[in-house]
Amino acid sequence: MIPRYARPEMTELWSQQTKYRIWFEIEAHAADAMAELGIIPKDAAKTIWEKGRNATFDVEHIDAIEREVKHDVIAFLTHLAEIVGPEARFVHQGMTSSDVLDTTLAVQLSRAADILIADVDALMAALKRRAFEHKLTATIGRSHGIHAEPTTFGVKLAGFYAEFARARARLVTARSEIATCAISGAVGTFANVNPVVEEHVAKQMGLAVETISTQVIPRDRHAAFFAALGVVASSLERLATEVRHLQRSEVGEVEEYFSAGQKGSSAMPHKRNPVLSENLTGLARMVRSYAAPALENVALWHERDISHSSVERYIGPDATITLDFALARATGLIERLVIYPERMAANLERTGGLVHSGRVLLALTQKGMAREDAYRLVQENAMRCWRGEGRLLDLLSANPEVTRFLSRPELEEQFDLSYHYKEVDRIFARVFGE
Repeated sequence: MIPRYARPEMTELWSQQTKYRIWFEIEAHAADAMAELGIIPKDAAKTIWEKGRNATFDVEHIDAIEREVKHDVIAFLTHLAEIVGPEARFVHQGMTSSDVLDTTLAVQLSRAADILIADVDALMAALKRRAFEHKLTATIGRSHGIHAEPTTFGVKLAGFYAEFARARARLVTARSEIATCAISGAVGTFANVNPVVEEHVAKQMGLAVETISTQVIPRDRHAAFFAALGVVASSLERLATEVRHLQRSEVGEVEEYFSAGQKGSSAMPHKRNPVLSENLTGLARMVRSYAAPALENVALWHERDISHSSVERYIGPDATITLDFALARATGLIERLVIYPERMAANLERTGGLVHSGRVLLALTQKGMAREDAYRLVQENAMRCWRGEGRLLDLLSANPEVTRFLSRPELEEQFDLSYHYKEVDRIFARVFGE
């Protein structure tokens, strides 16, 4: 985790103190269930809560114990015994370390998902507001980076809104899949811990009971979770890439907000660069990179090994912290994006009406011309327009093969921009339900 790309709430979720607090809660809830089953004294379960509920765990001390015992959960339990006293002997009865570690990771990832879902909600709200603001702001649609046909900037943003609505649904699914509890003992057989304990801990920690665990929660769940984060990151990169392209000097249709006192280059005082969207592109690459090791973690040996452990110590915090930051940055980018409708209109006109060639093609065929002939005629004149020999409307109007089917007024109708926006309301209703 790099502090430069981290926000406090998500960072705190992955702190050592938070982790040990969750460890304690799992152990204490398990003790409650065992006390109800008569496995341990009820007074012992009560004491565990009383001594540990408000304790601040000494992270450095736990680290020192771990350096000696070479086991993180044992180090924590040793420290917890110092806090709780003699009743600590009833902690962790019949449980294995993975019961604590895997359930804790499930808690952390599900809470991280809650933060990420809220982040996506904020981004969607920004996209929706700007989409309605520019619902009918005419701009050129591009395919292969080349002018294609007219669209509106609002439709562009509506497309991103719909994509992040899907991203939200993926995160909700990923949260549901990852939020499972396993308190099943050494190889998942419940030989030394009653399944009732697992059920109680799951309920108290806001998790579902894992259908069947070995000694660990199956890692296909984690793979699906981190893959979902990778897809969300890819959607962020698509949004960022659109901004980067539209901010190029030759295009100039949008621009990241450039604050007073901001500097774009140490050498060139004139520079106003798309640094936020470029940064989002890089952050998306990092989030996607965490999906691959999560997929490789699925194939563990037999009932468990720990090859997944070191991987998850990295990717759990880093992927969620990075995506949280990136989503918040994207929201700010869209909220303050400077949009230039006049430049969009100028760019629409700069190709001399070429963007209307498709409509002319259709109109000629509807008037009776063979499609192959219509395509040839329109393309021949479009190529002349590309070469700067005139505007497409004028070139077509001067061609007798064309005017035999379409008069000048009829041709002019094919160059009406508003034609391309007649279904925008329907598109918005599909996207926003309004």
